[in-house]
Amino acid sequence: MRTRGPGANNVLIVFDCDGVLVDSERLLQRVDMEMLGELGWPITVEEIYREHLGHTVADMVANVERHLGKPLPDGFLNRRDEHFAALLHSELHAVPGVVAALDRLDELGYASCVASSGSHEKMRMTLGRVGMFERFAGRIFSAQDVSRGKPWPELFLHAGQRMSFPPHRCIVVEDSPAGITAARRARMRSIGYVAQTPADMLTEADTTIDDMSRLVEAITELLAHSATGSDCTP
Repeated sequence: MRTRGPGANNVLIVFDCDGVLVDSERLLQRVDMEMLGELGWPITVEEIYREHLGHTVADMVANVERHLGKPLPDGFLNRRDEHFAALLHSELHAVPGVVAALDRLDELGYASCVASSGSHEKMRMTLGRVGMFERFAGRIFSAQDVSRGKPWPELFLHAGQRMSFPPHRCIVVEDSPAGITAARRARMRSIGYVAQTPADMLTEADTTIDDMSRLVEAITELLAHSATGSDCTP
């Protein structure tokens, strides 16, 4: 017999993709540290988290060119994609504990979707590689679908609208400062996943977890809190 969490039927869980569903952030960090270092910017992991995590590729390119003071070389993004794809093929895994968390959310009757700064093509590759693409088919949204990506709210608002949930009935699960800011601007509650991202970078989140085994508990606590107070993020 299935049991339902408080308000489960009326709540949408919006998942970021990279670093939340698939353990791809660490792989892209390796690529960027190597390739940007060769161009003269020995970028650190902390700089990647603060300046690039959760942003679109266009935003990343603009930021890199500001640092370098010149355009990126021809073919840079193609080489970056090829290097990243090779690592995805050999080393990509689902985030530890996330499949069990998704199974439990399904059992409890929660709706869910994916909303990522990554392209649809990239998500077909990454989610497909770990066996999640079919699970979310028809419920995958990309910054390609809107005029502005994170930290602006358009992507999350688009996902909520397409899924027929108002903002105050959405909870975003994110690992990037840009994503948490986007959730707040969309007036959605948020859970910051801090297994890799430093917790002090996600202080705008309503709550944080460092293990996906705590996700259902964190969602339940957020809903219980909203039932006794405000129904939406301030």
